[in-house]
This record gives sequence, C-alpha cells and structure tokens, in this order.
Amino acid sequence: MTDIVFETRERIALITLNRPDSLNAWTTEMQQQLASAVTAYGTDETVDAIVITGTGERAFCAGQDLAEITDFTSADVEGWLDNFKVVYDSILSVPKPVVAALNGVAAGSGYQLALICDRRIAHSGVRMGQPEVNSGIPSITGHFLTQYSLGHSRTSDMMLTGRLLSADEGVQTGLIHKLVEQQDVLEAAMEDARELAAKPPLAFKLTKQRMRDQMWPGLLEAFEAALVIDQGAWSDGEPQQSAKDFFTARSAKGSEGAE
Repeated sequence: MTDIVFETRERIALITLNRPDSLNAWTTEMQQQLASAVTAYGTDETVDAIVITGTGERAFCAGQDLAEITDFTSADVEGWLDNFKVVYDSILSVPKPVVAALNGVAAGSGYQLALICDRRIAHSGVRMGQPEVNSGIPSITGHFLTQYSLGHSRTSDMMLTGRLLSADEGVQTGLIHKLVEQQDVLEAAMEDARELAAKPPLAFKLTKQRMRDQMWPGLLEAFEAALVIDQGAWSDGEPQQSAKDFFTARSAKGSEGAE
C-alpha cells in the first residue's frame, strides 16, 4: 500500500490519495509527490487530463496530517507553506484540465486542493470547508481562495465558524460543478476531464494560464501573510496543543471501545 497512487486510464491520469483510515489526510511527502506528478503530466503526450480523488467513501482529503504538525515550531512554518505553494502552483499552471472527484469530505488544505482544480464533481453526501479555526490554525490561504470564489460574506461565515458546506450549498455557491450518484463520482469526473481535454488545446491552455495569472498575485500575498501569521500562532503553541488534544481524544475513544 502506498499513500498516493498514480495510474493512467485511457489517457486520463488518475491521482488517488490513499490513506482512508486517516480520511486521506495528506503528508508533506504526498504533497511533493502530487506536485511532481502533475508537473510531469503537463508535458506527457500520453496524458490529456488529470483527475484527483481519494480512496474510500468518507473523504476526498481531510487536510494536513496533524501528526506532522504536533511538534512544529515557528521555524518549520516557512518550509511547510513553501511546500503548499509548489503544490498549488503545479495545478494552476499545468496546461491540461484538472478535475477533482470528490468522493467524500474535503476539508482544510484538502478543500483548498479541490478549489484550485478546474472542476469539482461530487455526490450529495459530500461536505467541504475550512475548519482550521477549530484546530487552532489561522485560515489564510483558504480564506483567500474562498473569498476569491464566493465573496466576503460567505467567506466570513465559513472561516470564523469552521463549518463545512453541504453538497447542496456547494452547488448553490458554484463550488461544486456537478452532483451525481455516489458510485458515479469517479466516472463522471473522468468524463468531465475528457470533455475539457477535447477543447482546442491552445485556447484551453492560454485561458487557464490567464486565470492563473489573475489569481496568483493574490494567492502569493496570502502565502506571505500566512508566514507571519502562522509563525505567530506556532510560537504561541495553540496549533500544536490542538493537534495533541485531537490525538489524546482519539486514543481515549479507542480505549473505551476496547473495553
């Protein structure tokens, strides 16, 4: 078993986050592997489009693996953010379609991963959002990406409460482009990717490039702000303590179940 699976199906590259027992929360290594693969697929003549999904029925990606940040210090923040910057730019810059097949919850950086994809296909049980505030982590890049898509009022609601949008809300706001039956999500996303890949390639590439160029300065500023803000948060120790509390609670729950 590997934490992230890469395969090609009929000229569509399929990237699957493969940690179902952890709700497909991704690690730094997974993020780096995904970015490298997306960049390589961009010049691979045997690949027309990319689909990203998760294993299982519970989660697309629950965000950052909290085990990695439990012992973080403020000195670790810059490299952590730089890693995400590379991931996001790889998806925004690749000249081919990238479609998110949302098989379950998309939260935190998993939600952000979905937002930077060109299209999002989901089922009625999907929830998505930015719950970082509930884990002691300031939401900075997630705030930017949400406000870029939805405006201030909805963004304020989501960022300050940490609540997850239902699939119906996702469709109403435009965050989800198509709802299908749960068992059909992956195939619908593959078909969506094929349809986008059938567009005139230069026009598609240049249009996507323009969209990236418009978004990137604001996202870059958000990363710069996040460096200062997150260093302050990690210096305080709140994110680390929240992560430790999470694992303590999970351990206690597991012990109760074993009795």
